Amino acid sequence: MKPHLYFASLVFSAAASCANAQEFKHGNLTVAQPYARATVPGQAAGGGYLTLHNKGPSDRLIAASTPASNTVELHSMTMEGDVMRMRQLDGIELPAGKTVELKPGGMHLMLMGLKAPLKAGDGVVLKLRFEKAGEVTVQAKVRAANASAHDMKH
Repeated sequence: MKPHLYFASLVFSAAASCANAQEFKHGNLTVAQPYARATVPGQAAGGGYLTLHNKGPSDRLIAASTPASNTVELHSMTMEGDVMRMRQLDGIELPAGKTVELKPGGMHLMLMGLKAPLKAGDGVVLKLRFEKAGEVTVQAKVRAANASAHDMKH
């Protein structure tokens, strides 16, 4: 078995053993409910979402990557009147003792240059890099594109 496939299999097994908790702990950080939205064939980009709980000193999410796409960018989305504005961020602040949510309509991960469509029910390995805490790898569930926030919590 190729090393990256073996590693992905281990990550998926660890995620499955967490049952519905979908939490990944890394030092003072907890990554909860990571998910991506399903895409259609030919769609070049997809969205990734998660909740970060920081029980330690301030930190920053500074980068992310996945084998599912060429690059992953940190983004914010805001509405200015009737116009949606999406901007790439150089990092996402994680204040000490706080929770930061990456969600549709706000800060999120943009998986750019998808290598294949993201299919509901599949998993996507995400490697998150933090300024102080280092790297953590999580398994994000792919949910239907129209799933609500409530659907993500079960």
